[in-house]
Amino acid sequence: MSSAVYLSLLLLVLLETQQVTSGSHVLRNQRGVGLARLSLNTTLTMMSQNNNDKIIWLLFLFVILGLTASKFFCPNLSAISTSLHLTHNVAGVTFLALGNGAPDVFSAMAAFSHPHTAGLAVGALFGAGIFVTTVVAGSVALVKPFAVASRPFLRDVIFYMVAVFWTFLMLFRGTTTLGEILGYLSLYVVYVLTVVISAYIYNRQKHSMNSSVQSVAHIPAEFHLSDSSDDDDVPCLNGGSVQQEYESEYRPLLPYAESTSQILLSSLNPVDNRKWRRKSRSWRVLKVLKTPLEVLLLLCIPVVDPDKDDRNWRRPLNCLHLITAPLACVFSFQSGEYGNYMIQGQFPLWLLTLLLGLFLSAIVFCTTTNDSPPRYHSLFALLGFVVSALLISAAASEVVSLLHMLGVVLSLSNTVLGLTLLAWGNSIGDCFSDITIARQGYPRMAISACFGGIIFNMLLGVGLGCLMQMVQTQSDVQFDPEGLLTWVLAGSLGLSLVLSFVIVPLSKFHLGRTYGIFLLVFYAVFLLIALLTEFGKIRIV
Repeated sequence: MSSAVYLSLLLLVLLETQQVTSGSHVLRNQRGVGLARLSLNTTLTMMSQNNNDKIIWLLFLFVILGLTASKFFCPNLSAISTSLHLTHNVAGVTFLALGNGAPDVFSAMAAFSHPHTAGLAVGALFGAGIFVTTVVAGSVALVKPFAVASRPFLRDVIFYMVAVFWTFLMLFRGTTTLGEILGYLSLYVVYVLTVVISAYIYNRQKHSMNSSVQSVAHIPAEFHLSDSSDDDDVPCLNGGSVQQEYESEYRPLLPYAESTSQILLSSLNPVDNRKWRRKSRSWRVLKVLKTPLEVLLLLCIPVVDPDKDDRNWRRPLNCLHLITAPLACVFSFQSGEYGNYMIQGQFPLWLLTLLLGLFLSAIVFCTTTNDSPPRYHSLFALLGFVVSALLISAAASEVVSLLHMLGVVLSLSNTVLGLTLLAWGNSIGDCFSDITIARQGYPRMAISACFGGIIFNMLLGVGLGCLMQMVQTQSDVQFDPEGLLTWVLAGSLGLSLVLSFVIVPLSKFHLGRTYGIFLLVFYAVFLLIALLTEFGKIRIV
């Protein structure tokens, strides 16, 4: 996430500098007293400094979004899906999709909940869609050319094209109704059912084929390399056994029991000494900068890890979570609106939450041990999910408000801010992770993540955002597309999907380096056209 955010924020700084310089030049050309000119220049300098502070705060918010989603939101969602015994297909298109797309979904919901910031959501969702389907998919094809699984690829592209076209129709009409939004959200339900049913059919066919060849000593290698209707035949990145073997080398030979205070201190240390020695200097610098924020999040959000023997049970810290997590919910819900709420005008809500947390914490501390987690430990995953979701939502709302303010200051539309800053900030993490997965030899998994996540982000981000606005205003949602740029954005995304839908089958579902270069060039041309449209160089005659 960091490199794209840094580049985009540098672009904002340059735009600000140019704007302040041009404003000072105009002031110098005007007649006036030197003292007045000095006062105005001082005012401009103060405004520029204020905007620079906003950019630093924006970068900090992006770090909060990334850390909360990756370190707390996703692991707790995985633990919940494991506790519910969900299959990999259902978990992948529901809980894990929400975990991967949490920043995009919450940002879109925050933007769509207010009519004047809906352009941010349109720009972010469409911009992230183009970025993922061109830059990320193209990079995966460049790093590791491969043959994509045919039917899952066509399924995901078709559903995404339907979602994009439906969104385009709502924007074109400028309004939508409750019935249409419910139908829009049900499209995702249909997508999930299609994934589950196709996986069930494929598994039955695979089982029957295995039964028919039981008399054969070895199954031919071609059977394992054939294109399947699902990605279950792709080996998963199972690093659990490797990690366990790695950690076993460092286990003490004699039993050693840590004290309660030692457990608390080690639980609040986000730095792994073994990983620290292996990483580069740039990683260490970034880790040092993020460590204070990680410690604060560790204090507020519990994490349950089903892959560990103790499920990440840390008795002193988890008891502390029963105090801090509810308080974090109170102060982050509705952007802190309930932080100063008084019950019947006399008793503060936060104090009642603190007292209840202390009571529950004392009970759990007195009835549990440091060695083994209690039976209800899975409930801490639900608590961590709720707290991290509220923190992500609060940070996303602040990002949307800040970007809207920067757009006013820099005279940029919400759409262009959404398709650049917001889209890059939310998608660059997926870009790096998918490229890493492809380099490790699993390009099919990487390309499936490209298309599966953005379907979830668009349908849930737009659908739930519009539904929230309808509940608040008690009326239909009204869209106000920001000129030609919105249609350039929607048309470019639709064109990229149609080209992939046509070119990939014609190339026999083989994604090579030529196709990867084509996708990267397509994104560069799109970004150039979008910026020229924003600055008025391209306009409708």
